Amino acid sequence: MSNSWLVSIISPCRNEEKFIGKCLDSLIANDYPKDKMEVLVVDGMSEDGTRKVIGEYTKKYLFIKLLDNPKKIIPCALNIGIKNAKGEIILIMDAHSACQNNYISKCVKYLYEYNVDNVGGTMVTLPKTEGFMGKAIVKALTSCFGVGNADFRTGVNQPKETDTVFGGCYRREVFDKIGYFNENLVSSYDMDFNIRLKKQGGKIMLFPDIISYYYTRSDFKSFCKNNFRNGFWAIYPMKFVKNMPVSIRHLVPLLFILSLMFSLLFSFFFHPASRLFLFIIISYAVANIYFSTKIALQQKNLTYLLLMPTVFASLHFGYGLGSVLGLGKCVISKQFWKNLRSILKNRGMQNSCQRS
Repeated sequence: MSNSWLVSIISPCRNEEKFIGKCLDSLIANDYPKDKMEVLVVDGMSEDGTRKVIGEYTKKYLFIKLLDNPKKIIPCALNIGIKNAKGEIILIMDAHSACQNNYISKCVKYLYEYNVDNVGGTMVTLPKTEGFMGKAIVKALTSCFGVGNADFRTGVNQPKETDTVFGGCYRREVFDKIGYFNENLVSSYDMDFNIRLKKQGGKIMLFPDIISYYYTRSDFKSFCKNNFRNGFWAIYPMKFVKNMPVSIRHLVPLLFILSLMFSLLFSFFFHPASRLFLFIIISYAVANIYFSTKIALQQKNLTYLLLMPTVFASLHFGYGLGSVLGLGKCVISKQFWKNLRSILKNRGMQNSCQRS
């Protein structure tokens, strides 16, 4: 029964010559019937050999199609894919990732077995290239100290209702009800969509036996730039949307950096504030060293003890500073203040309903 639904797999990509083949190979190797699936690769006008690689697959496999994304950003690619999809189920697969050979069938099975609107699984993070820095970055992105309660990154032991999943497998009617991905959001578009879904009574579940693999940045410079970018787009969407576009864990780095900034600033006028600054920075350093040491001991390699404090710090400080910039750009926008009033009003109404 679970293999009778037509599944449309949407894979947004741009300049993924090295990885798009791995992604498509993993989808082809899946045990789901090929006559019940279509793969729509939506390319953002790649400038490397990506389109040539995709073209070779489209010639060999009729269920793989190439679509153009002139705007070059992911939410636009997803919307193009959804509008061209024929399936009753929409499954999103990042071109930078791959999946186990039962990924599609398990997604479809659990989607209907649990009667939910979106399902996903554990994202196994892998380095793009070999080396200790790449491995250290992976450890940071799969640590509760590094990413908080992002269950799809850290993993779960049993099925769990959650706020978002990596990629996601949706019922087609969800998009008729909720609308499409917000094309103003270069990042955080998935969180924004899933928050809107849950606000409309939708249910999202994470299953530990649905496994995908994501190849993350392995060089320190790219990692830092990506952290800053992610932090910026965790906050800046508040300029465009009337709901909080991210969960509480995404706000922690912002609050951390702001607490350091203001305690340091006030210390010039109010001496006890310097103690608060020292308390915050020392507490962070102790926690950082503790988790870095824990990873080094687990891996039985002291190299991690040298690298992890820097990797953790670049993750948290980079994300937090990006969020500060995003907040700064928001507060000078009139639309932000209108949206903030709407968010606070909705929160007040929700709290009132819960008390009653």
